[in-house]
Amino acid sequence: MAHLSTPEIWFVCGSQHLYGPGPLQQVAANAQAVVDGLAKSKRLPLPLKFKALLTTPDEITNVMLAANADANCGGLVLWMHTFSPSKMWIRGLTALKKPFLHLHTQFNRDLPWGAIDMDFMNLNQAAHGDREAGFIHTRLRLGRKVVVGHWSDTEVQDRIGAWMRAVRGWHDWQGARFVRFGDNMRQVAVTDGDKVSAEMKFGFAVNTHGIGDLVAKVSEAGIDKKAVDALCDEYEQTYAVAKELRTGGKRHEELRYSARLELGMRAFLEEGGYKGFTDTFEDLHGLRQLPGMATQRLMGMGYGFGGEGDWKTAALVRAMKVMGADLPGGTSFMEDYTYHLSPKGHQVLGAHMLEICPSIAAGKVAVEVHPLGIGGKEDPVRLVFNAPAGPALNASLVDLGNRFRLVINEVAAVKPPALPKLPVARAVWECKPDFKTACAAWIYAGGAHHTGYSYSVTSEMLEDFAVIAGIETVHINADTTLPQLKQDLRNNEVYYHLASGFRA
Repeated sequence: MAHLSTPEIWFVCGSQHLYGPGPLQQVAANAQAVVDGLAKSKRLPLPLKFKALLTTPDEITNVMLAANADANCGGLVLWMHTFSPSKMWIRGLTALKKPFLHLHTQFNRDLPWGAIDMDFMNLNQAAHGDREAGFIHTRLRLGRKVVVGHWSDTEVQDRIGAWMRAVRGWHDWQGARFVRFGDNMRQVAVTDGDKVSAEMKFGFAVNTHGIGDLVAKVSEAGIDKKAVDALCDEYEQTYAVAKELRTGGKRHEELRYSARLELGMRAFLEEGGYKGFTDTFEDLHGLRQLPGMATQRLMGMGYGFGGEGDWKTAALVRAMKVMGADLPGGTSFMEDYTYHLSPKGHQVLGAHMLEICPSIAAGKVAVEVHPLGIGGKEDPVRLVFNAPAGPALNASLVDLGNRFRLVINEVAAVKPPALPKLPVARAVWECKPDFKTACAAWIYAGGAHHTGYSYSVTSEMLEDFAVIAGIETVHINADTTLPQLKQDLRNNEVYYHLASGFRA
């Protein structure tokens, strides 16, 4: 996957000097055993490192500052094995800039009822040590995830793993760069937004290059003929390429141009260190086609993408791809295109002009060329396929002016019916809790028509991600009702207007 890093997570254990050196040595050994056990579970996507047993305010502060300064530290897991007076943590936690998870566990799973004495009780005090810690986290108004249960429990491990995936997405955004080839589609509101606010809030930068800069990369002078030959061979070996596009076919030159688009765009992204991009069919001066297969394949390599200049969705798709890295299912740019409103069941047909990622393809992928019907350019080459049935979700990042909101809708994808005349990749799904509620809720929440669509990323990961980012989440799922959702939106308007003052 392009530009994918693997940050480590620091495991920090809290205690105090009252217990003496012997018990503290045992606490440290137990903490190391917990870390080793979690690592051996193979359920955590990032390396977990036992960093320190902390017993004084200075130790705590120094570790928090060290975490801030270490670019490879993605976040921290905190656990209070014993009682750790939480006033000791105020200075360090106030300085901490990395996300953290509070693990409420204890070393032993079962109590040795017949052998319990006061030494055992003094050593195993997480039951109230973590409550003391939780109070100060709440008092400081710190966003965090709390996971409860024994560290050997697979559900606990999976919830830590979901948070780690969110951390990885957040870590990937820090210092990330996204490029817009041209501006956004004219007169469209939701694809626009405040890029300065986004960089302040999220840590990534979005900047525009004129389409001429890309045209220069795609030109005959900029692309080696042998590289085009090799990529066309790869297409013919990988996909079901239409006969007219294959070597010797009457439209093979159009496949070669698509290969030039891919090679030029990939070179531009690699040289600029970009993790995603946008384009728009309204700004293609100098290009023969709207990039179709090139964009699809670049998404398949891990780049984020947003159509019509939608930089927020490009960044979100990239973050979701990072969160879902190495999980089955895939993530794509998506659009709710049109509806099936039969009384027997309502469904959404999701697609776009061209740009759906092959990571969500079911079965053989075809390479075809067809008219686009918009934009006034040559017929673009594209990958055509169906997305599979299964649990999935759509997510949208929107700019409300005074804040950002992440809208999530859980869906059930179904096998698409035959679509012989629709020459684009597509997915079909049924919304939760039902079509009418979900669509109304999405519209009330201001969700965009572009989304990140995923079979691998879960709502838990995205909610963890929103907590780390400090943004609002609207979660539309099987339990959603419109009266409650509308009340939640009204409450959120007040909360997010006042939230900065709540930290005092």
